[in-house]
Amino acid sequence: MLAIQGGLMGSGWRDVISTDVWGAVLQTQFGGVWLWQIILALVTLVVVIIVPRSMPRRLLMLTIAQFILLAGVGHATLHSGITGAIQQVNHALHLICAAAWFGGLLPVLYCMRMAHGRWREQAISTMMRFSRYGHLFVIGVLLTGIMNALFIVGFSVPWHMAYGRLLLLKGALVMLMVAIALVNRYVLVPRMQQDNRGMTLYFIWMTKLEWGIGAVVLAIVSLFATLEPF
Repeated sequence: MLAIQGGLMGSGWRDVISTDVWGAVLQTQFGGVWLWQIILALVTLVVVIIVPRSMPRRLLMLTIAQFILLAGVGHATLHSGITGAIQQVNHALHLICAAAWFGGLLPVLYCMRMAHGRWREQAISTMMRFSRYGHLFVIGVLLTGIMNALFIVGFSVPWHMAYGRLLLLKGALVMLMVAIALVNRYVLVPRMQQDNRGMTLYFIWMTKLEWGIGAVVLAIVSLFATLEPF
């Protein structure tokens, strides 16, 4: 990301591998944030390789720190002073909640497989915890997402611009994800006792669909960084 940003700020692809441009980028706020991102990513990788099972909390904290740092770049830095600080805190919470929700979907699918083997109790316990905390993550995504939009575009959404149209599409897709999550939790899960195999297949299919929509939302968010909201 740091090298690519160098190309964007410079003269194109040739500046992606220019150490002089890298040095210039590191002098910016973006570069400073991404330098710490690289450092934390390397530390996290070392921890995963050396002691992956004995330091789960530290791994979690390192990962959260990387998301918090992302609030220091892009449109989250639109305002300054107290307003800017509140915006960045809100954006950091938005990233953490979104990562916990979207990032937890694939492990849920993995746990569904494990629920029929010798790890059944652990898998079910893990899915129950995800379901319990998932409510908080979804609510957090919605509330902080609304606040993000208000901080960036206010109450007047620029529908005539690509940013505004993509913002509307993102909102619609997120609400579709919420609907799928609610159907999974309050329609399919209670019926698993009556038709375990059938409802399990539906649950897996719906969760895969939810993950796919989430991937599209993630792609849209990445486009926001290249667009002007005004």
